[in-house]
Amino acid sequence: MKLRLSALAAILALAFGSHAASASMMSNVTNAPSRFSGPGVYTGAPALPVTLSMVIAGGGPSHFSTLTLVKTLAGDKTSAELASLTNKFGKAKIGHFVTVFNFVVADTLKIVTEKNIALPKSPNPNPKDGKALAAALWGAGQTGNGFSVEVMLDRAVSHGIHAQVMKDIDAKYGLAADADYHAVLNQAMHDLASVYGLK
Repeated sequence: MKLRLSALAAILALAFGSHAASASMMSNVTNAPSRFSGPGVYTGAPALPVTLSMVIAGGGPSHFSTLTLVKTLAGDKTSAELASLTNKFGKAKIGHFVTVFNFVVADTLKIVTEKNIALPKSPNPNPKDGKALAAALWGAGQTGNGFSVEVMLDRAVSHGIHAQVMKDIDAKYGLAADADYHAVLNQAMHDLASVYGLK
């Protein structure tokens, strides 16, 4: 899938490490109910450089793989993390997570292209730096009252696109698979935060 990678200066200005940017992002989190994660919906602009970094870390737009992304994020702890997730959720739910996450990225990129939303030219952070990317994603999920995987996904692509992708997941795989995807991703992010001392 060919994507236009022109720069979006306003989006590039969002920096997770900046106190001012963090305060601004927190102000865009409402107490509206989310679908799987309790209260917390992010209504601001998406942090597309982080999203691009995640997609590249997973193999790029045309070859994204959930397992490639997990390997990038977890590094030498990948086998232990996959074993832990499988032990907690079971093989079927982990299978849903992998399949649905692959679909989520492809569907999101399709929607982004259809809406003529340009991705930035440069990812941020470096997609080869698993720790930095995990920290950026963990930061994207902060609500001011803790971490929400749905706020993270809202910040990645916007709440509207996240909601559309969930509808598409339900139509293709069913609500249960959608719930499994969110639950496993949430646990994986908490695990990474513990490993890298982000909590």
